[in-house]
Amino acid sequence: MTSAEIITIGTEILLGEIVDTNTRYIAQHLRGLGVDLYRTITIGDNEERIAGAIRESMQRADIVITTGGLGPTIDDPTREAVAKAVGVETELREDLWQQVVATIARYGRTPSENQKRQAYVPKGSLGIANPVGTAPCFIVETERNAVISLPGVPNEMEYILHESIIPYLQKRFNLDEIIKVRIIHCSGLGEGMIDEKIDDLEKLSNPTVGLAAHTGVVDIRIAAKAKSENEANAMIAEVEAQVRERLGSVVFGVDEDSLEDVVLGMVAKRGWTLTAVEARLDGMLARKIPHTLSFPTLTVDSLTLALRSAQAESKSDIALGVIVHTEDRSADMVMILPTGEKTHHITFGGPPRSLPRWATNLALNWLRTTIEEMK
Repeated sequence: MTSAEIITIGTEILLGEIVDTNTRYIAQHLRGLGVDLYRTITIGDNEERIAGAIRESMQRADIVITTGGLGPTIDDPTREAVAKAVGVETELREDLWQQVVATIARYGRTPSENQKRQAYVPKGSLGIANPVGTAPCFIVETERNAVISLPGVPNEMEYILHESIIPYLQKRFNLDEIIKVRIIHCSGLGEGMIDEKIDDLEKLSNPTVGLAAHTGVVDIRIAAKAKSENEANAMIAEVEAQVRERLGSVVFGVDEDSLEDVVLGMVAKRGWTLTAVEARLDGMLARKIPHTLSFPTLTVDSLTLALRSAQAESKSDIALGVIVHTEDRSADMVMILPTGEKTHHITFGGPPRSLPRWATNLALNWLRTTIEEMK
C-alpha cells in the first residue's frame, strides 16, 4: 500500500497566526487516490528541523509532501532543507527563473534580486510550474520516495495539486484504488456506550470503523478501500446498515448533515414554525435556530414564562428554551408543543467552557427525538 506523510512549514502556524487548511485538503485528495496517510506535522521555518523531519518521513512513507517555505525571503528555507535531507546542493534552474520572470511581468513589474531564490531547487529534482503564483515547486525522487514541495498559499497549492501532482502520483505509484469515507452522526448516547454497541465493527480491517467524540455529538467514521467507487460504497453500506440497526434513533444524519439542519428540516416538513429562548449560552442556540431570544440570565421559572411569551408573540407552533447553570454544570430545558409543555434537567461532567455547546446540542437532539416520537 502506498503511504504518505504531510509536513506543513511555517512559524506563523505554530504561533497561531494562521490556520493550516492545506493538510486537510491534501489528506482528502490522498484518500481519494487510495493512499494511506501515516501522519502530519507542522514545523517552523528552521532548515535543520525541516530537513530532519523530511528524512524521518522518508523512512516511513513513500510520499512526503511539504507545503510552505518556498517564498523569496531568508525565512523560506524549504528548498535548502529538502536538499539537505536528500544530500544534494541546490541549483539555479533557468527554466524556473523564466517562469518567475514571466509571472511577475504579468503585473507590470520586474523581479527583485531576492526573488531569484525561488528558481533554486535541489539538484536533479523535477521542476513543477506554478502558473498561479511566483514560487515554482519541485519533486525530488529516490528509488522509493517522492518528496514533493508545494506552496503554502492555499489556492496555489490546490491548483498545482490537481494539475500536476495527482497525475504524477497516479503514474509513479500506479495508484488504482480509492478510499471512500462515510461519517455517521449520533446524539443521545456517549462515546463509551456507542463503543459498546459497535465494538466488533471497530475491529474490522476493511472497511475500518472509528469514533470521534464531540460535545453532545459522536461521529462514527466508516472508511473503505476498493478498486472502484461502487465497490467502496457497497462495503460502506453493509457496515452502515449494521450501525443503524444497533443504534436506531441515536443516528441523526450523515456526512454534511448538522443537528440543527436536521431539526429545522423536521419542523418545516410538518409545516410548523419554531421559536427559541436561551440564557447563558453565549448565543450558541441563536446561531443555530432563527428567531431565538437571548438573555444574560434567567431562572427556570422565568425561562418558561419567557418562552411562552416568545411563542405567543411569534405565533409559532413549537418553542424551545435552554438555560445553563455554570455553578453545578447543569442545564434546564423547556419545550412547548401542540400537545403541551415538557421540561428536562441534565447534568454535565465535562469542562465548564463546553457547557453551552453541550446543552445546545442536547436540547436540539431532545427536540429531534420528541418530534420523531409524535405520530
